[in-house]
Amino acid sequence: MIKDFFRYAMSNIFHRKLRSWLTMLGIFIGIAAVVALVSLGQGLEKYVNEEFEKLGTDKLFITPKGMFGGPGTGAAASLTLDDHEFVADISGVEGTNYIKITNAPVEFKDSQIFKNVFGLSYKPKEYKIFAEAYSTYGIEQGRDLKESDRFKATIGIDYTVKELFDKKVKLGDTIEINGHDVEVVGVWERIGNPDDDSNIMINIDTYDLIFPEKGDEIDYIYIKISDPTQTELMEQRITDKLRNHKGLDKGKEDFDVQSPVQLLEAFFAIFGVIQAVIIGIASISLLVGGIGITNTMYTAVLERTREIGIMKSIGARNSDILLLFVIEAGTLGLAGGAIGIAIGMAIAKSVEIIATSILGSALLRAYFPWYLIVGSLVFSFLVGIIAGATPARQASKLKPVDALRYE
Repeated sequence: MIKDFFRYAMSNIFHRKLRSWLTMLGIFIGIAAVVALVSLGQGLEKYVNEEFEKLGTDKLFITPKGMFGGPGTGAAASLTLDDHEFVADISGVEGTNYIKITNAPVEFKDSQIFKNVFGLSYKPKEYKIFAEAYSTYGIEQGRDLKESDRFKATIGIDYTVKELFDKKVKLGDTIEINGHDVEVVGVWERIGNPDDDSNIMINIDTYDLIFPEKGDEIDYIYIKISDPTQTELMEQRITDKLRNHKGLDKGKEDFDVQSPVQLLEAFFAIFGVIQAVIIGIASISLLVGGIGITNTMYTAVLERTREIGIMKSIGARNSDILLLFVIEAGTLGLAGGAIGIAIGMAIAKSVEIIATSILGSALLRAYFPWYLIVGSLVFSFLVGIIAGATPARQASKLKPVDALRYE
């Protein structure tokens, strides 16, 4: 009998095509928006998780208090070379490296811009720690820097493919950083972040000559620990020892010791709130779609009053009429959901293709887990059922005699 009810519902939906399409409009717009946003969000989460997995569990980072997200985000320096040397001698620390960062004037062919310039040690053991933490900084053209290099730099790919200056920079060109000539010897692979793709890296010795005013202040300390299973213990040990070394009270540290897991949790906490707000706004159209289904089903009850009377006169029960209209409303929601899923997937894949062509990386990619598809179908079906419940109840309570008299 249920099959007959579904067949009857589909017959009525196709019989009034325009009304059915208009009714489903709100549902499939809402579902399309939710599917597109969630799938892109899931893809971003997957990408970030993969990148953090590359860091491993044997890495810790020390940043000035309040600095988050990585080098160049701009925080008042509270770390020094003395702090770096102290941390390097703590038991359980296998190796360290540090970075100095300055947002500086960079000139090329009489054109000037301000960009982040990174100075770090290229001693093999120390540079390996940075390379493990930032595996995305691979060389695409030329070569990487060496410990012996002076006044040479590697640059982000945007300098060579976009006109950040009046002209594109080529391998072997000389750029001027804070008034000093520096030769470009390498270009990184595309990372996908416009800031990262326009950064500049130089040897720490060259950095100190170009920016003597920086002194012994540093912006970031990278740490590799000996035992990856002791991450939390080492995090606390380094925090306690560095706090005592700097003569600070507990709870008043001017630095943060963080693991990749903490950075990941902080990212997802912020991302989760943003995604929830966006999806909440998109879901308003589902409410509108539900109201549309309610209105359509009320109209259907009025149009088919005599039909209801005939069905009741030949033995249909109230529960049969109720189920009939509930199934029709649910089918409207389900059909709208199916169309919405298809549209949402198409939108998400289009965004992925456009983003990949612009960014040159898989930072923004669509991911469609089975529970997103099934959940969207079930949810849209339930929206239809809930929206159609009241009109269906009204239809089931019609008396056969009154229904047959209805004109």
